[in-house]
Parts: sequence; C-alpha cells; structure tokens
Amino acid sequence: MQGTEESKRLWLLAMPGLTFFLVFFLVPLGALFLISFDKSSTGIVDIRWMFDFSNYERFFTRSIYYEAALRSVGLAALVAVIALLLGYPLAYVIAKTTDPARNTFLMILVLSAMQLDMVIRLFGLMVLLGDNGLINQVLQSAGWDRVPLMYNFFGVVVGLVQFALPFMILSLVGVIQGINPSLEEAARSLGASRWRAFWKVTVPMSMPGILAGLLLVFALAISSYVVPTLMGGWKVIVLPIHIFQQISELAKWQFGASVAVIMFLISITAMLVYQRTSNRLAGGRV
Repeated sequence: MQGTEESKRLWLLAMPGLTFFLVFFLVPLGALFLISFDKSSTGIVDIRWMFDFSNYERFFTRSIYYEAALRSVGLAALVAVIALLLGYPLAYVIAKTTDPARNTFLMILVLSAMQLDMVIRLFGLMVLLGDNGLINQVLQSAGWDRVPLMYNFFGVVVGLVQFALPFMILSLVGVIQGINPSLEEAARSLGASRWRAFWKVTVPMSMPGILAGLLLVFALAISSYVVPTLMGGWKVIVLPIHIFQQISELAKWQFGASVAVIMFLISITAMLVYQRTSNRLAGGRV
C-alpha cells in the first residue's frame, strides 16, 4: 500500500509537465501530421482528413527538397563534430580548474554567450565576417583579396558552431568533473604518459558527455532557421527554410507540414540510430 501511495504521489508531481507536453507538443505535432496528408490548398489550415500522399510525392520527386534534407543532416553532423573538437579542451580546462575564482570566470564566459539573443550574436558575426568586415579589412590592408566568409556554407557552419558550442561545453564539464582523478594517476603510475593516460582513461570515461553533447548539438543544428537565413543569405537552403517559405510566404500549409514531418522523422531516426550506436560505444553508460 505504501508503495502504491508513493507511486501516485510521483505521478501527481509529473502531471503538470506531462499535461504541458501533451497539449503544447504532441497535439500540435499530431495536427501537423494530419494536415500533411491533405491536398495542397493555398491559405487553408483546417484538417480535412483526405489522407492524400501527393505532398510527400512532391518532396521525394523534386531534388530541391530531398537535397535540402541531405544538406541539413550533413550540416548538423559537421557542426556537432566541430563543436566537440572546440568544446572538449575548454570543458576539460574548466573541469580541472580547482581555483573557484578562475572556474567561475570561465563558466561566466561560457554562459554569457547564451544570455545574448541569437540575432544579436549573429549580427556581431556579420560585423566580423562580412565582405567589408573586420577580417576582410585586415586582409585588404595587408594587400590580399577579400575572402567570402558569409552567405555561404562556411558562414552557416561558423554561425551554428558559435550557437551550439556552449551546449557542448556544459554537457561535458559535469561528466569530466565526475571522473575520479586517481584513475588517471593509476595509469601514469603504470608507465603511461600524461597524453596516453588522457586518451585511454579520461576520454573513454567522458564518453557519456561526448555523446550527449553531440546529440544535443545535432538536434539544435538540424532544426535551426535563423542561422542559415542570416549567415547563409538564402543561399544555403535547409529544411527549416523550406518550411518557412511554404507556410509563411506561399501559405501552402499542407506541403509545409509534410516537409516539417519529414524533417522531424529524419531527426528522430538519426537520433535513434545514434543513441543505439552510442550505447554500444559507451558500454551502456548513456
């Protein structure tokens, strides 16, 4: 009886969150799914229960759409890897810094980037990377030609990495701090160098944080609309841009919904495959 009462209390605690998730996530997602099976009609948003597959046929028979899907997945995967390569060293330094003042300062640097609005941060990047930005001004003053750093794939990657890097660092810091320093000391006492002990002990032990960070950054990057729009200048077309164009500009809610459903399924499928792979690599610790 006591266990039953405790279980009921736990469910009562979870009910507000579950209700919010149901009303504001599952219901809109289900409505979007049903709309995607209606025939495309300009300006009509109602669910008409047609169960027509023409919107999905259009997506997979026109290269502009399925190429955007491949581009979105590849871009998100690349951003996740770059964020890991840049974020792990900084997360390691933060985790191993024992001085409270220095540790707090480094954490403030990481968190401050998350406090600014995304658009403001991207405008700052535009000042730096623009055709007449600071980098190109320095290059021109040195006698070199201007380098196209924005309104291309490179600019989108830089913007997404800048956006997602704090999430990668925060995913890693706690896991690295939880690794017992005596394990690395034991490896070194057995003859391993500092570098070899790091690769054989610290990196494998921090694999749960690595995989969680990769998964989080991938999800953020594949669903980003603002960064490809501002940093890509409508030249790097990804699925979120197609969704915006179909719904906001063309009022084609049905086709826009089908693109959104496909993006959602691609993201979920990639995450499920990635999660299964990561469980094997991490030895079931993820």
